[in-house]
Amino acid sequence: MTSPVTYTLEDGVAHIAMDDGKVNAMSPTMLQAIHDAFDQAEKDKAVVLLSSNARVFSAGFDMGVFATGTAEDIHSMMKLGADLTVKLLSFPFPVVAACTGSAYPMGAFLLLSSDLRIGANSGIQIGLNEVRINMTLPYFATELARYRLAPAYFNRTATTGELYDAEDAQRAGFLDRIVAPDELMKAAKEAALELKENVGMGHHAATKLRVRAPAIDAVRAAAASELSLESAQRIVDAR
Repeated sequence: MTSPVTYTLEDGVAHIAMDDGKVNAMSPTMLQAIHDAFDQAEKDKAVVLLSSNARVFSAGFDMGVFATGTAEDIHSMMKLGADLTVKLLSFPFPVVAACTGSAYPMGAFLLLSSDLRIGANSGIQIGLNEVRINMTLPYFATELARYRLAPAYFNRTATTGELYDAEDAQRAGFLDRIVAPDELMKAAKEAALELKENVGMGHHAATKLRVRAPAIDAVRAAAASELSLESAQRIVDAR
């Protein structure tokens, strides 16, 4: 089976591109492939550029797994997702996310976990829309959003499930910069190279852990308390 993630290394920048040919649903297969790519980037001591296909950044967790998967499938998907946010939050090299299209959870969680987020300034929606699809925002994602979103937007986003255009997504804290769609990948590559050339990587890694320690601890604790096989079985039983 073809991997939904490609990995290329050039000039000290690892380009991790997500593309399942559809909407980049965060299935266990997709999530594991992203984990593996970041593991390789760490071995290569590379700054990461994370991107997707032009259609969508990610439609979020694979709803088909929630609808028809086993408890083991659901637990694996949720745990891989939570662990991936921690991996990005604590990654020892800068992570630049190029948001080429709309991002829903778990896609929005990846943006919230990256260091620098650049998005296209038209045609995208970003947010945490769990309450609009009859789900509750996971505790680990709540802690991640609490850390990264502006306080007023955090409450509004979590409780209403509102999706934002690029400008509001930047105000909320999902994005750091917005550029024209045809300039996005060029801007993201330039940003990744600038970080590679000008940031002291050892100091970056140490500072990142100092700055993010409370958030990392909170996300880990929330995931440990919430994500169990028993909780996944309750989702199966409620169908």
